[in-house]
Amino acid sequence: METKRRQGFRGALQRKGSVVPVVFKQVLLCGLFGFLISSVHNLRNLGFSVSIPLWGGVIPTIVIALLLVIRAKTAYERFLEGRKNWGDLINTVRNQARQVWVGVREIEPADRAKKLETIRLLVAFTVASKLHLREEPVNGELEYLISSERYLELKKLTNPPLQIAFWIGNYLQEQYNRKCLNSSQLTALHQLLDQMVNHLGACERIIKTPVPLAYAIHLRQLVLIYCLSLPFQMVGAFLWLTGPIVALISFALLGLEEISREMENPFGYDDNDLPLDLNCDTMLHNIEDLISQELSSTNWQLTSVN
Repeated sequence: METKRRQGFRGALQRKGSVVPVVFKQVLLCGLFGFLISSVHNLRNLGFSVSIPLWGGVIPTIVIALLLVIRAKTAYERFLEGRKNWGDLINTVRNQARQVWVGVREIEPADRAKKLETIRLLVAFTVASKLHLREEPVNGELEYLISSERYLELKKLTNPPLQIAFWIGNYLQEQYNRKCLNSSQLTALHQLLDQMVNHLGACERIIKTPVPLAYAIHLRQLVLIYCLSLPFQMVGAFLWLTGPIVALISFALLGLEEISREMENPFGYDDNDLPLDLNCDTMLHNIEDLISQELSSTNWQLTSVN
């Protein structure tokens, strides 16, 4: 229990994944502005007061809080949708690889090589989907998984995952024509292929329908204006403590707004985004382990027979 408490305390001070580095300068600005207002308030020779009643900020506080809650809820829903569809894509690719490896009959010695090529195409679909969602060009991550001819062809396309899905579909149809698959197996495999493309489309929808830029900018402006107005509301009651209190409140509001901004696109490189690179690497290792185990089992059976 004590270890968990220490880990929790260290987690509160953790820098990686925190929004503190992003909002620090703005929080510092608000805190310094609060200190400036408290200094002006404490000058006795002023003919006016910079303080306003604390209750005067109740309505703006409620409005800002509601706007931030709506913003955070919208961003989290987008994050959850992205996580669900990406996870379903990973699971569907694994199921497709398993069914291709087990279900497709091998009639000729060359059939094993074609099957291995298709298994790696499934991993290539996942990697290409990751790059496509990040709006990055085809790179060396795919070069290991596909032939050089196909790699060069993908570099010319705007949607490489769809082309990979087309190659996989062609392989399945070819195996059906060669009687290596029956109609039920072909239907099941095509359904899995359709699901892969559907999950990719769902992830694309998140990317291509972002939160309106004007809304995000306007909310950030309102939050900053509200934070800079806090010293006038608090200086009469807190005097020299105005700066630290304003900085603390600004940290909470600006941090929540920044968290919402990061969550609305779960496919990027932020610390809080989905671990797409790790997922792709894990899938590649899983597929390679599956292939190596099957090859070892086949070689053992051939050795036993001999």
